Amino acid sequence: MFLSLGQGTAGHSQLHGGALMKVVVTVYYEALCPDSKYFLTKQLLPTFKIAKSIMEVKLAPYGKAKTKEHNGKITFDCQHGPIECQANIYHACAAEIIEDPLLRLEVATCMIMDNHSPQEAMNKCTSQINFDDSVIQNCFESYRGVDLLKVIGESTNSLRPPITFIPTITIDGSQGRQESILKDLLSEVCKAAGDSREVKDICKI
Repeated sequence: MFLSLGQGTAGHSQLHGGALMKVVVTVYYEALCPDSKYFLTKQLLPTFKIAKSIMEVKLAPYGKAKTKEHNGKITFDCQHGPIECQANIYHACAAEIIEDPLLRLEVATCMIMDNHSPQEAMNKCTSQINFDDSVIQNCFESYRGVDLLKVIGESTNSLRPPITFIPTITIDGSQGRQESILKDLLSEVCKAAGDSREVKDICKI
């Protein structure tokens, strides 16, 4: 799931509809950013595998890019060049299209490991989960991929305080303790998740 505009925040110690509300972790990143790669591979995916029942991940692959509109055409300038713009769109399309939360995150993590040939990375990473890569390719080649990245850019630029470092992570909409989040995401998710029996079992508290 990619980030959409107007995401609200909620207290996750409360029950909603009889079920514990999940901690929402939103990751603002760039597809060719070494620090983003490190966070996805070393913190985000491992944490989600442990705590997926108490957390939801939203991916926002845009970072410090710029969106330009001229004569009705949308283009992007990305921090690490045009290839990163392509890779960001592939990430946005995959995040939107792949419904299973774990598979979605596994594909994003796989792609970011080597995103210098974005289409090849997407083909390889979707084949590993037997996912039809043509759906993502169609998204990339159509206006849909560009529109997705534009919306993610608007969400990224609306962050307060504004982004200064990539990746930036929010937990339930709050940037909180970035240094701790980047180094020990599981601990920060556990702090935000409340004190239900399920949380205690996962967090060992």
